[in-house]
Amino acid sequence: MDGPQVSIRLLGAFAMNVDSAPVELPAGVQRLVALLALRGRTGRSRLAGLLWPDTEERRALASLRTGIWRVNQAAPGLVVSAHGTIELGLTPAVDVQQLIDHSRALLRGAPDDDAPADPGDGELLPDWDDAWLDAERERLHQLRLHVLEATARLLADHGRFGLALEFALAALRADELRESAHRAVIEIHLAEGNIVEARRAYDACSRTMRDELGIDPSPSLVALVRPGGHAPLHVVTAST
Repeated sequence: MDGPQVSIRLLGAFAMNVDSAPVELPAGVQRLVALLALRGRTGRSRLAGLLWPDTEERRALASLRTGIWRVNQAAPGLVVSAHGTIELGLTPAVDVQQLIDHSRALLRGAPDDDAPADPGDGELLPDWDDAWLDAERERLHQLRLHVLEATARLLADHGRFGLALEFALAALRADELRESAHRAVIEIHLAEGNIVEARRAYDACSRTMRDELGIDPSPSLVALVRPGGHAPLHVVTAST
C-alpha cells in the first residue's frame, strides 16, 4: 500500500497537508520538516545542532528523536533515518522545490505561457529568524533575480517590450544596486527605440551607484548609451 500524499508549503507561513488534510505540528517539529525539505539528507548530529544550536548535544539529539516521532505520527514514513543521516521519504510536494524547478526551466528557454509569472510570490518562512534559513533565502533571492532578468530579455527578444520592462523593473526593485538589472531596463528601452528613456534609466543607475557605492557604472554599461551617432556621455568619476 502506498504511503500518504504529503505537501509542504514553505513560502509564506509553514503548512503541511497529509492526504489533502492540514496537519498541525509544534514549532520545533515544523523546523525539522522545513530544514529537511530545503537541504535534503543531513547528518543526525548536524541536524540537531542546526535546529537546537543553544542546547547541549545530548538534549538536542533527544529533541530530534521526539521530533521525528511526531512527524511520523502525522505522516508515517515522512522522516527516514538510516546510517546516521536523516531525510524526507514519501517524495512530498514542496513548493520551494517546485519554484526552483520552474525557475530553472525558465532559465533554460523561453517563457512557456502567455503570461509568465514572477517567481517571487511569497517569502521563505518570513516569520522565522533561524540562522540556517539565511543561505536558503539568499539562494531563492538570487534565483529570482536571474529569472526576472532572463525573462525580461526573452520577452524583449519576442517584441513584448511592456511585459519585459515589468520583469526588469521587478528585478531592479528587488536589488537597486544590481547593475545587471539596470542593464536589462536600459537594453529594453533601447530595443524599443526609446533612447531618452534609456538615458534616464542610465542616469538613475549612475546616481544610485555613486551615492550608495561611490563608484561609476561599468564601461560596458556606459557603452550601451553612447553608441556611434549619439552625444557622448559625461561620466563623473567618484571622488576618493
